[in-house]
Amino acid sequence: MKARIPQSMQQPSNMNQVIRQAQKMQEDMAAFQEEFAAREFKASVGGGAVEIAMNGAREVTAIHISPEVIDPEDSEMLEDLIASAVNEVLKNIDSESTEGMGKITGGMNMPGLF
Repeated sequence: MKARIPQSMQQPSNMNQVIRQAQKMQEDMAAFQEEFAAREFKASVGGGAVEIAMNGAREVTAIHISPEVIDPEDSEMLEDLIASAVNEVLKNIDSESTEGMGKITGGMNMPGLF
């Protein structure tokens, strides 16, 4: 599989230019990661019965559970709703992270960076 090299990096005039481009990409990625970690992501399931909020660092910052779904006789339903909401917000975080890093790297596949 060939890596797609961003247009700006295809034919560098000299090694200093390559180094400057790599440093800029590294700075852009660090800034994105810092900004992304502070962002808030939310997911709601069950028609708003359960809402989970997480930051970009994947830390749960808030959980809202509607009183009407709290049934001591049916805790499994609430557990399923919470798991579903957590999975949904994590999927949103991963998707936006991949999209944001893709803009910085020009679509180059750089495993393990984020």
